[in-house]
Amino acid sequence: MQDLEQAIRERAYHLWIEDGRRDGNASSHWLTAQREVLAASLEAFGRVSGVADRSDAAQDATSASPKGKPAARAKGKSRRRAA
Repeated sequence: MQDLEQAIRERAYHLWIEDGRRDGNASSHWLTAQREVLAASLEAFGRVSGVADRSDAAQDATSASPKGKPAARAKGKSRRRAA
């Protein structure tokens, strides 16, 4: 948590410098920095979790039944006949 706050603080500082070191815009710089840092963090997290999601999908594709039909489909047919 402190690393996140430190990253926001540093980005806000750089925004203040880019803005000509004018006083009175600290809240604006902080919120802009917070939005940028959090967006970058979410993007990085999405790339990491996206890799895991693709490997799960590949595993699911390789574990399909030989006939390509799910087991639930066969149960549904037998229920219809019994009713």
